[in-house]
Amino acid sequence: MRDGHLTPDLPPVWALATIAASALAAWLVPIARFGSAWSTGLGILLAVGGIAIMVWSALWFRRKKTEIMPRQTPTALIVEGPYRINRNPIYTGMALVVLGVAFWLGALSAVAIAMVYPFVITSRFIRGEEAALRRAFGTEAEAYFQRTRRW
Repeated sequence: MRDGHLTPDLPPVWALATIAASALAAWLVPIARFGSAWSTGLGILLAVGGIAIMVWSALWFRRKKTEIMPRQTPTALIVEGPYRINRNPIYTGMALVVLGVAFWLGALSAVAIAMVYPFVITSRFIRGEEAALRRAFGTEAEAYFQRTRRW
């Protein structure tokens, strides 16, 4: 935990908070309800796909023997596997889970809340992590940033 807060400032906590806010929005402000078999199926597909991407990406941290926790000093620049396509596949996977739950909830208000998650993660975590990678790996990190999309 950081700064005396009750919950740790970590991306999964923000994902759970976003899911809770999406559920609350779907219940209290069910704008444009579209709950159906297709939205449930799409939601499950997105969530399962997101979990698979997160697991695959986390395995690369283990393979490279580097820290997976945000705000820690990186010891390896991972550019293989899912990191060839996207610099933040774990966060992308989390965003897919959040969006999947929103589609499963079947309300445009839930989807709108879910769309905020990537912006929160970018501002609270990704920018700082990119700065740490620049400090640790210099031009190698910069070249990676130039050739690989953030999301």
